[in-house]
Amino acid sequence: MKSFKYTINGSVYKVAINSIEGTLAEVEVNGTPYKVEMNKPAKKQVVTIKRPAQTITPPIARPQTSAGPGALKSPLPGVILDIVCKPGDTVKKGQKVMVLEAMKMENAINSDRDGVIKEVKVNKGDSVLEGADLIIIE
Repeated sequence: MKSFKYTINGSVYKVAINSIEGTLAEVEVNGTPYKVEMNKPAKKQVVTIKRPAQTITPPIARPQTSAGPGALKSPLPGVILDIVCKPGDTVKKGQKVMVLEAMKMENAINSDRDGVIKEVKVNKGDSVLEGADLIIIE
């Protein structure tokens, strides 16, 4: 139910919209109910969400499962938004390989060495901890 307060010619009106179905709206003006017929159906309100709601899942990658010196690690805990590479791709030092969201900021994760992607250890939407292995580079 939405409520509005209008002042018309110095008189205050409290308007509550109880429901809208097609071209018929049920409203209350200063406590008096009315059925109002509109010329055309009301537009449905569209709520824009930046990214889908996430279910709470335990982080899938943990720092203690290190794959060794070829592993590119997460610099901070967050959620994987995008993965720009796949196994077999050749990467250069400083090249963006994925995007990590942490504290409502998008952080580009860049390769720390030249090499070939051996394995991508995470998927889009995964929660990761600081120090977790993200990608194995040979």
